[in-house]
Amino acid sequence: MSVLSVQEVMEIIPNRYPILFIDAVDELEPGKRIVARKNVTINEEVFNGHFPGEPVFPGVFIIDALAQAGSIALLMQEEFKGMNGYLGGLNKVKFRQKVVPGDVLRLEVEITKLRKNAGLAQGYAYVSEKKVCEAEMTFIIGAK
Repeated sequence: MSVLSVQEVMEIIPNRYPILFIDAVDELEPGKRIVARKNVTINEEVFNGHFPGEPVFPGVFIIDALAQAGSIALLMQEEFKGMNGYLGGLNKVKFRQKVVPGDVLRLEVEITKLRKNAGLAQGYAYVSEKKVCEAEMTFIIGAK
């Protein structure tokens, strides 16, 4: 059972279709850790051009899904409620395998450092038990 539904996610972050990449939050420790999921479906617009005959979910979208998950973890802290989370930087990004329609991305983000309105996080994306992506992320928290 989900901790947050997609409707509740949309109350926290401003992203909307076609750029909302969180379908549910399964685990959440505000300001510390989140596990969310993204169902990759063939009817997503990106598959019209990426790539015809061999649909592949773009790596930049996997990173954005991780960033959205991290933003939720940060914005659920009392002092950041009602604010926006912005991706401020990326380090050590690695893609390990393709993500295709029918896959379910499990997005795990751990906040490793938090100071005032900025944070560092480590994010991992999995399909089943296979790690498909990892990245160090910097977040900036700002007003809406």
